[in-house]
Amino acid sequence: MARTRPHHPDIAVLLPCYNEAATIGAVVRGFRAALPDAAIYVYDNNSTDGTALQAMLAGAHVVRERRQGKGHVVRRMFADVEADIYIIADGDGTYAPGDAEELVRTLLTERADMVVGTRRGVHADAGRQGHALGNRLFNLLYRTIFGPDFTDIFSGYRAFSRRFVKSFPAVSGGFEIETEMSVHASRLKLPVSELELDYGRRPEGSHSKLSTFRDGGKILWMFAMLMKETRPFAFFSAISAAFMLVSLGFMTPVLVEYFDTGLVSRMPTWVLSMALMMISFMLFTAGVILDSVARARAEQLRIHYMSLETPSAAKLPDSEAAPASRPSRGKADAA
Repeated sequence: MARTRPHHPDIAVLLPCYNEAATIGAVVRGFRAALPDAAIYVYDNNSTDGTALQAMLAGAHVVRERRQGKGHVVRRMFADVEADIYIIADGDGTYAPGDAEELVRTLLTERADMVVGTRRGVHADAGRQGHALGNRLFNLLYRTIFGPDFTDIFSGYRAFSRRFVKSFPAVSGGFEIETEMSVHASRLKLPVSELELDYGRRPEGSHSKLSTFRDGGKILWMFAMLMKETRPFAFFSAISAAFMLVSLGFMTPVLVEYFDTGLVSRMPTWVLSMALMMISFMLFTAGVILDSVARARAEQLRIHYMSLETPSAAKLPDSEAAPASRPSRGKADAA
């Protein structure tokens, strides 16, 4: 008996919210119009302004997450919701729901596991100059440490396959969750794409929850922790080199004196320099060992990821399916 092919995968729209009553109703209705068959979930993160009520009136499934922070909300959403394709966006109205269909189409036709909606004009509407500068610096830092896969690691508008969502071990608690998603994709060398989209302005009465220095510090700390976990050899080698330079700085005058006079009059300095040199060697050795451990962990994550199903272009109507040889749109956009 011939098997019936489904024409449309199950799509879930995930909207993490904190005090977005002024915008969430319009956002939910926008996604309902753009993706009529999608299930829309609003996860309310302890809002005090009626966000949950507005989302319910607009027709969304509302769940409350009590632990404060976007990372906690995303972890809960990814664990709770079952779908073939996931779309995540902010509830502040800065991302156009009408672009969701293009994100889904790109995910399927590119056979990608994550499509990032890069923000056109984000630097002009980052709210404060500190946010715009931070966006540029952190994106540059990301490309230096983890590779050139992404040009906008802080975009909150993304589409995911099921196997990305169910293999993503989210550990961060705040706005650094987008960085963790990007590193997860780079670490496992997952197929990803980027799609440049317009970035809107917040309406009157809606305010950014970001703090330039507090959240910037958290993101910088997350960069360091993710580098330690995913690239331990580079991480510990850098610290080892720093200790070695300090050791050589203390050691050099002692050696100069010894070769001139045959005496070591600054014995404490010599002992300190040798201790620092030993610490440098130990850190380097730790980096070599942990690099093997990190590679084994990445292999296990990759095996788990490969064991999960993902929607393919075969689930699209024949008129929408694209050939597998189509070049990556993400690379074209990045260029």
